[in-house]
Amino acid sequence: MTGVPASAAGGTGRPAPGGKLGAAAVNQASLWNIANILTMIRLVLVPGFVLLLLQDGGYDPAWRAWAWAAFAVAMITDVFDGHLARTYNLVTDFGKIADPIADKAIMAAGLICLSWLGDLPWWVTGVILFRELGITLMRFWVIRHGVIPASRGGKLKTLAQGTAVGMYVLALTGPLATLRWWVMALAVVLTVVTGLDYVREAVVLRRRGLAAEKAALLAVAGEVAGGAGAAGGVGSGGATEVVVPVAGGVEAAVPVAEVAEPVVPAPGALEAAASAESPVSATGGTLEPGAAPVGGTAGAPVAGGAPSVADGPAAEDAGADSATGSATGSASGSTR
Repeated sequence: MTGVPASAAGGTGRPAPGGKLGAAAVNQASLWNIANILTMIRLVLVPGFVLLLLQDGGYDPAWRAWAWAAFAVAMITDVFDGHLARTYNLVTDFGKIADPIADKAIMAAGLICLSWLGDLPWWVTGVILFRELGITLMRFWVIRHGVIPASRGGKLKTLAQGTAVGMYVLALTGPLATLRWWVMALAVVLTVVTGLDYVREAVVLRRRGLAAEKAALLAVAGEVAGGAGAAGGVGSGGATEVVVPVAGGVEAAVPVAEVAEPVVPAPGALEAAASAESPVSATGGTLEPGAAPVGGTAGAPVAGGAPSVADGPAAEDAGADSATGSATGSASGSTR
């Protein structure tokens, strides 16, 4: 048990049960797969292509033919490395970063050199490079919500750009020189149209992602708020905020009021309940708070358990008056 990957000894490629050393060896070995090697070759070809194209002032047909060969090899490797990575599960973090960089580098080098030599208008180079850089940054902007797949129009755009730049690298004359102008015009149109389509897809993808995150956030917050309300009573001594998980492992504090909305009574419900609970006099009217019902005594509890006459001097005066009235009535009765 040395921790060396089994693939090195003709095995299945599983790490030996020795721990982290075997896993690290497998990860390091997976970097050197055929897809990544083709990507590295394309990166190395970029400076070589520039040197060949600009050799002897950039107008030597022989050197430009060699430059075209380097450009063609780079474009062919771009086709095969992605296909091999997807087919044989050779996708790595290095490939995800290096492949788009190599694609943009070889294309940008060709466009800038051609404009520098005066073979291609600078505005064409600017439009294509602005689109390529903008779409790349936009993919990173929405990557947390999803991946924008390459469309058929995007693939046609890449083919048109590669063909047009390759034809401009060669020292063509006559009808072929006219043809390459039309191919470049087609490439520019596809570049703009597909760029706008990618922007639309990115906006839709981001809106859907934000809506899904908000729905999940409210669902989790509702469950947490329901548990908090059952335990301590929402809004009366209970929790005022709940902490809910958000995408990416981030947590956020959400007010309970936003996830547990209070019940609003119907119009007139409170007045009806108050009338039902208030005592009614013998004449049918509703008594004022603190008044004793007919036939009752002072201090008897009225709705809610509050005494009708407050304790203190007022209560003593009321008791004295009542006692005086009783004594007077008794005296008058005895006189009769």
